[in-house]
Amino acid sequence: MKTRILVVEDDSSISELICMNLEAAGYEPLPFMDGLAAEQFLKQKDQDGKEAAGGEIPALALVDVMLPGKDGFELMEDFQKAQIPVIYLTAKDDVLSKVHGLKAGAEDYIVKPFEVLELLVRMEKVLKRTGRSRKLIQIRDVTIDLTEHSVTRGGERVALKPLEYELLVTLASSRNVAFSREELLNRIWGVDYVGETRTVDVHIGQLRKKLGFHQVIRTISKTGYRLED
Repeated sequence: MKTRILVVEDDSSISELICMNLEAAGYEPLPFMDGLAAEQFLKQKDQDGKEAAGGEIPALALVDVMLPGKDGFELMEDFQKAQIPVIYLTAKDDVLSKVHGLKAGAEDYIVKPFEVLELLVRMEKVLKRTGRSRKLIQIRDVTIDLTEHSVTRGGERVALKPLEYELLVTLASSRNVAFSREELLNRIWGVDYVGETRTVDVHIGQLRKKLGFHQVIRTISKTGYRLED
């Protein structure tokens, strides 16, 4: 089952862009265009921790501050009652608004415009910090168990080196998002790594061979790599 993410954003173009990228990354977005609609949805949660309409409670909410009906700051109490962590996505970039949002209980505060990759990375950090990160990632016949740090293909365990595993998880957690070689080096090998970007190509080659991902991990010309599913 996909991890569900609430998207409370009244700008339809921004909402559609966020939802499209969440779906591409393997999440299930639940969009709402105003604060009152989001509030009503949260109140439908039954005592078993599921919505009346069915499905698991969302693991995270991406919330605009300036919303019709009930703004993002006013919604914080509803999210806290539902035990759903919040990341604010807003054009309100003044310090007082940031401080207010974080002191109210938000896990993060991202100012528009933002890069999709940055949003996905920050989401993963919040989900991990709050114990809501995905336990399994499924890509075709390959299963990544994030709890056991193991990978199976067709039910058979695949032996990956630590850096190969970290590279796979990075690409799979943000599927359909292109990473440059430099980004992958910084995230996996660390900013102090002084080797060549060629090492990324070597590790990608090993992943493709071991997992049969020759058509899954795509080379992006003059950029780097993208895992497509």
